[in-house]
Amino acid sequence: MRYVSATEAKQRLAALLDAAQREPIAIRRQKREVAVILSPREYERLRGQNIQDFERFCDRIGERAAARGLTEDKLADLLADDA
Repeated sequence: MRYVSATEAKQRLAALLDAAQREPIAIRRQKREVAVILSPREYERLRGQNIQDFERFCDRIGERAAARGLTEDKLADLLADDA
């Protein structure tokens, strides 16, 4: 990953957008990272990974709940609005 200052990012945005097609560009302000420029392909890859991770998490939680006796009917009762 390449690192640039916020000032450099403002001055060289077009070049950094081109460079982000090859590698992520981290933008720093006062010695801390404040943003990252990614290619659309890398963004979609990360986004897809997050969705897969979330789906696996949901599957694990669902399996644990079923093992403890939670059924869809019981869940619907728990979520029903009694007010």
